Amino acid sequence: MILGRTPAPVAATSPASSASAAPAQTPISAAALYKQAVAGIVTITTEVARRGQVGEGTGSGIVLDQNGDILTNAHVVSGASQIQVTFNDGRSATATLVNANTRADLAVLRVSVAAASLHPLPLGNSDTVRVGDAVYAIGAPFGLAGSMTAGIVSGLNRTDQSSGRTGLIQTDAPINPGNSGGALLNTQGQVVGVNDSIESPVAGNVGVGFAIPVNVVKQLLASLEGGANQ
Repeated sequence: MILGRTPAPVAATSPASSASAAPAQTPISAAALYKQAVAGIVTITTEVARRGQVGEGTGSGIVLDQNGDILTNAHVVSGASQIQVTFNDGRSATATLVNANTRADLAVLRVSVAAASLHPLPLGNSDTVRVGDAVYAIGAPFGLAGSMTAGIVSGLNRTDQSSGRTGLIQTDAPINPGNSGGALLNTQGQVVGVNDSIESPVAGNVGVGFAIPVNVVKQLLASLEGGANQ
């Protein structure tokens, strides 16, 4: 149930030159960005036992590398007895949970598939994100795999009152149940955030979504891929 700010569920930075600013990168078209990025987004399906019954949840994930590591939200896989990852081309694989950091709401899964079939997405620099920047969200809202929405960065350094997480990116790019764990991309196709939650009085998007900045991911990546839950 999505009431108030709730999870949208189941769903190396180079220093700036002191002499002059780096030239701005040229944005690519939305269609080109989608074609470039969609293979690096997966749909995550989980089975969770609740009160003697098995329920199913859906979320999204981001391919990190060709070792089979996939980034998602911790809440997407919380309590899951089985985790299935489906790639954009329809292939599926069973995933194992490597590590989860519940405070940051981040988790890394691992799948055993051919390295050549994995398409990692480049991680950008969320410190350069500005209010008004165009962004795109790709994920599986309501289980609709490979869906892309567009919007802008609406605010920075937001706080999730329910979890206490701070420093979140606010966006009006539509985020719905199933988008959790998917990518928030800049206009160069780089991941700048991990879609995490929405602010809504109803079970759907009203234009206020939140993403975990990718620089938070970078800070935690070594421990997330190391296998010790936090």
